[in-house]
Amino acid sequence: MDKRQVLIFDTTLRDGEQVPGCKLNTPQKIEIAKQLELLGVDVIEAGFPISSPGDFNSVVEISKSVSEPIICGLSRGVKKDIEVAAEALKYAKRPRIHTGIGTSPSHIKYKFKSTPELIMERAISAVKHAKSFVEDVEFYAEDAGRTDNEYLARVCEAVIKAGATVLNIPDTTGYCLPDEYGAKIKYLMDNVRGIENVIISAHCHNDLGLATANSISAVMNGARQIECTINGIGERAGNTSLEEVSMIMKQHPRLNVYNNINSKMLNPISRLVAERMGMFVQPNKAIVGSNAFAHSSGIHQDGVIKNRETYEIIDPEEVGVHESLIVLTARSGRAALAFRLHKIGYSITKLELDEIYQIFLEHADKKKEITDEDLHEIMKISNVAGNVEA
Repeated sequence: MDKRQVLIFDTTLRDGEQVPGCKLNTPQKIEIAKQLELLGVDVIEAGFPISSPGDFNSVVEISKSVSEPIICGLSRGVKKDIEVAAEALKYAKRPRIHTGIGTSPSHIKYKFKSTPELIMERAISAVKHAKSFVEDVEFYAEDAGRTDNEYLARVCEAVIKAGATVLNIPDTTGYCLPDEYGAKIKYLMDNVRGIENVIISAHCHNDLGLATANSISAVMNGARQIECTINGIGERAGNTSLEEVSMIMKQHPRLNVYNNINSKMLNPISRLVAERMGMFVQPNKAIVGSNAFAHSSGIHQDGVIKNRETYEIIDPEEVGVHESLIVLTARSGRAALAFRLHKIGYSITKLELDEIYQIFLEHADKKKEITDEDLHEIMKISNVAGNVEA
């Protein structure tokens, strides 16, 4: 069976920028958008045009600056929102309006003070209005994760008839379990007439740490687009991480899917986004964290030195990292010490290593990490001269 493509919809510049304190100016957004294009994303959600003049201008300028990806502008299911989004996208070579409305009982009752029937009418009206400006219309059923499947299917069927080309099924609150979210996608695939003519998109939040798992579960059940951000940034606990889902698809052939992400750009673009947004990436973050390819346990270090694949399922160079790190701590063994000494130019025998190792442990018990400078000092105070290699 031929592999199925999963489109990567990047919302770093919209949902990702909703993080408090992470506001970007237009030149910064253009800089990131150009890198996202080089990365290979299929869709860039450039902003929410009606939200501010700055956001409107950013969508306009990104539309002028980027040519390959679809450029998407967000709107509520409100005529004025849709019209402003259409105006902001007028220079885009491949424009998409992303419009929708909340469909869960909570949203219908408390947010809109409405009824399911009226919400469906508003959904249809929004899609039809967006369709009058662009061919490519994505509809989002906000809080779909907590929406009854039968009602959600009826809404989806109605907006397909109205002209929607993409159906976004957001787990807006990050509530769903992976099997539950996957089952929701499968229910729609099995029960919505016309579903074969549109793309189902997964938009998952990370409130319970399940955004990546939920997105992959969606793909396994028929979704053909994942909405995600660089470094997993976004509202509250964040969005699905682009680097995680793209590498999961690459590492697991049994999924029988592919994406167009140039994985060697993942670490460079992660650093760019972190720097421009002032948003620190946690060291243990999968794929792009500073510790993702760092080893400090002696057992792990020995295995990696002998064969990288004993403790690494990804070659660091695949994601733009120069090499694995052997970090010397009090948990490190002789193999790691010898490896690092060799890296900085020392050639020692096994007997010499035993002597140096005892001195190393004394130092390591006093410090969190032993640096190359510390190793030079250890060699000075030991009785081992060590042949410095050319």
